[in-house]
Amino acid sequence: MTAADRPTLAAAVTGARATLAAAGIASPHVDAVELAAFVLDTDAGDVRRRMVMRDPVDPAFLDTLDRLVEARGSRVPLQHLTGRAYFRRLTLAVGPGVFVPRPETEVTAQHAIDAARAAGDHPVVVDLCTGSGALALAVADEVPGADVHAVELSPEAHAWATRNVGDLPLRVDLRLGDATTAFPELEGTVDVVVSNPPYIPDGATPVDPEVRDHDPEVALYGRSADGLAVPLAVAARAAVLLRPGGVLVMEHADAQGESLPTALRATGEWTDVVDHRDLTGRPRSVRAVRR
Repeated sequence: MTAADRPTLAAAVTGARATLAAAGIASPHVDAVELAAFVLDTDAGDVRRRMVMRDPVDPAFLDTLDRLVEARGSRVPLQHLTGRAYFRRLTLAVGPGVFVPRPETEVTAQHAIDAARAAGDHPVVVDLCTGSGALALAVADEVPGADVHAVELSPEAHAWATRNVGDLPLRVDLRLGDATTAFPELEGTVDVVVSNPPYIPDGATPVDPEVRDHDPEVALYGRSADGLAVPLAVAARAAVLLRPGGVLVMEHADAQGESLPTALRATGEWTDVVDHRDLTGRPRSVRAVRR
């Protein structure tokens, strides 16, 4: 078969997009391009350029792409298939056993980054329930003078975070342990605590199969009917770690935009408790100042 007879990358991606759309994938074109980029060991921008140039592809590429598209159509997370997730300016390694960072959490990261920058040249920042390390590494990347610490309870997730910390040229003190008792040596000295804790109410079932069937339960459920048992336990630890005037930034479910701030105010440990919306307009993260 000559190059002129081979199918083009554009045709292959178009076919993958159609298959994914028929399977109910919300972003079929983005996913098709990302899968093609993974097979070609390149990035999405290069795939789009080669699509315009009508570059041909070989049968081995098509076979691999077809297998990946079939798996994605069965709702295996895109990031599990490619082994990578994009978070702000970072590319993180992810896979089974760790919560895949979401675009909405980038807004949570921004609030933590803003608070860290406002705290001075060398702020102390702690990420409780770090998962893949996304929030901690984003702060380390965008606040170069920060002294960043992170803890994760799950050994599987901690392994992914360890890989990410090792792969990126960023300084993060990463530990395996319980967020509610972590970093006793930092008590009363921390400028910013950021957390994306488990917060789904017990008994609730995530709608998306990618979350329900693939994200680890320990990263999802808040261990109470309202989902706030874990977030409030983490916030209590944050209150111990933070100096007076230090800032807590915590992500939550969109249904907890009133209940979590109310619960934080009721403890008497926080002032200036303000909830913030994500890019879709949904309540997403609370910011509170330690009294």
